[in-house]
Amino acid sequence: MSSSTIDFYQLLEVSRDADGDTIKRAYRKLAMQYHPDRNPGDAECEARFKSISVAYDCLKDPQKRAAYDRYGHEAFTQGHGGGGQHADFGDIGDIFETIFGSAFGGGGGRARPRRGADLRYDMEIGLEEAFLGRNSTIEVEVATQCDNCDGSGAAPGTGKRRCNTCHGHGKVRAQQGLFVIERPCPVCHGRGEVLEQACGDCRGEGRVDKVQRLDVEVPPGVDNGTRIRLSGKGEAGPQGAPSGDLYIFIHVRPHSVFQREGTALFTRMPITFTTAALGGCVEIPGIDGDTHTLDIPAGIQTGKQLRKRGAGMPVLQGRGRGDLVVEVQVETPTKLSARQKEILREFRETETGDECPESRGFFERLKDAFSG
Repeated sequence: MSSSTIDFYQLLEVSRDADGDTIKRAYRKLAMQYHPDRNPGDAECEARFKSISVAYDCLKDPQKRAAYDRYGHEAFTQGHGGGGQHADFGDIGDIFETIFGSAFGGGGGRARPRRGADLRYDMEIGLEEAFLGRNSTIEVEVATQCDNCDGSGAAPGTGKRRCNTCHGHGKVRAQQGLFVIERPCPVCHGRGEVLEQACGDCRGEGRVDKVQRLDVEVPPGVDNGTRIRLSGKGEAGPQGAPSGDLYIFIHVRPHSVFQREGTALFTRMPITFTTAALGGCVEIPGIDGDTHTLDIPAGIQTGKQLRKRGAGMPVLQGRGRGDLVVEVQVETPTKLSARQKEILREFRETETGDECPESRGFFERLKDAFSG
């Protein structure tokens, strides 16, 4: 019993209008009935099992089933019975194209021009440059369009011709058992065309390696990882295909004073213990070059943060600026004159404990914890 001569629907014992679930149930029933493991040594059952498997493999696929319904077994023969390894686009290719359109054959099978690769360039800048923005000129070695052939890959005065292997379709088909497998043409790589004569400068690629000088505008407010895209400045595509893009990745060097978090700038500022006790004001230079005045309240403690609104980094491609945040660190003096020590001794003699409530409270808690 040959699956190539008996109707697939008859093999599966279903009607031609049976739905997919009905076909699946019929196949499972018959496969269980004729499976070689259930019929050891029965050559007829083994042949029947193979036949129904081939039939089900066709009818479970909507596209294969549509081709079979229209053309029968001829839909899957190469040139209606001809031999050879490559199917000709005049037979089975035309059948599939008639049913399913250009996705299976004809001019639509050509590969689209392969776009050039995207490239990456890493740029390091300082925090001040990230604040102000900058215009830079960079040099990048990249495959660019060949001037000798204007990117076509063909020697001047020559052009392209249709590929004889795939007849201009860009794809070839090979017979594998019952079905036909489609692959890109190995000669023209899916383009459907080949060069009459390759350009001597680029050897048919349509591109050569050159060092490009490019102007890059870095906007104010960029941060680590900010990506700037230069459209069409990446690698040129082969034989005139579109170019890729160049991506500039920004890396901001650490600053000696400021640490950045988004649009906010942070820094630590030591102050004298007398300023901390009595209060006052200090001036601090900002990233913008201006001097900013900060009011220090009397009795400020280490770790307290003072905030200067709008003195931080600019918003990238937006309006406004972040804040400058200054963390206070009260510094204990390490070098005192005799007079200063005398003044501090006099101050200590006048202390009641109310001057530093945190210290007093701590020792009272210790006393309560260990008494009685």
